[in-house]
Amino acid sequence: MDIRQLKYFLAIAKEGQITRAAKLLNMEQPPLSRQLKQMEQELNVTLFDRNGKSLVLTHAGELLRDKAESLVNQFNETMQEVRELDAGIQGVLPIGSVVSCISLLPPVIERFRDKHPEVTFKIWEGDHYMLGSQLEKRSIELVVARLPFESASDSQPYSILPLPSDPFVAVLPSKWSTDPQKQSMQMSELKDLPFLALKTERTTAMHEKVMIECRAHGFEPKIICECSSVAIIMALVAAGIGVTVFPKSVMASFPLPTIRMLAITDTDFQSDVGIVWLRNRYLSNAARHFIQMFQQ
Repeated sequence: MDIRQLKYFLAIAKEGQITRAAKLLNMEQPPLSRQLKQMEQELNVTLFDRNGKSLVLTHAGELLRDKAESLVNQFNETMQEVRELDAGIQGVLPIGSVVSCISLLPPVIERFRDKHPEVTFKIWEGDHYMLGSQLEKRSIELVVARLPFESASDSQPYSILPLPSDPFVAVLPSKWSTDPQKQSMQMSELKDLPFLALKTERTTAMHEKVMIECRAHGFEPKIICECSSVAIIMALVAAGIGVTVFPKSVMASFPLPTIRMLAITDTDFQSDVGIVWLRNRYLSNAARHFIQMFQQ
């Protein structure tokens, strides 16, 4: 059995059909069927059970899939490392970011592109679960995210470079202001205001941090809306629906005249930020230099 056959097997496992797998691999169906039969004969096991027109992995097939994914990833990363040995910094750098960290990327990308114009970017946006999944699939190399990184992985196989912490600020509709010169407020002033909470079913750390801070100042916020989207919450604030508390860097992505940002003076309330990547994978030259750019 060779690496080519493992790639064939993984395509079949992914698609659940020989026909679709052959199309994915850009090959004819009969040769792919023969390759699968040869693998089963060599291993002396059945890798798939038939369920109507679909193929379902057996226990042996599930074990081979898990091992094959690791082997194919190691093979691909080894080939990439060898190719990059004398190639310099070039190619496509796929990265991810949560929405609340997007504003951190443009200045770093600008400096990076000045030094390494041969590199282009592919940027994914999503929550921790989606971006964690893309990391483990090797679709992206690194993620800029709020910490802790709440992925679906039980083992948390990540390396993390902490970035400077980001202070929380109060975000209010401009039309609510009776004092346009006001630049700050106290946490307790949010007590009786309609509150918009950023929260999903899967990522809750930042929401819980905000709730704990409110309670430390003696009140439970009057939440009128829970939402998983930073952009939607900002639109609701702009419309005068309510207020929220966000990390300060978020505001750079939403420079709206209908929104006011006020510093919170009676608390040292910070959001932790970091760059996250898989601990045991090879990072491209471009990815390693991009991470270093955040440290300059």
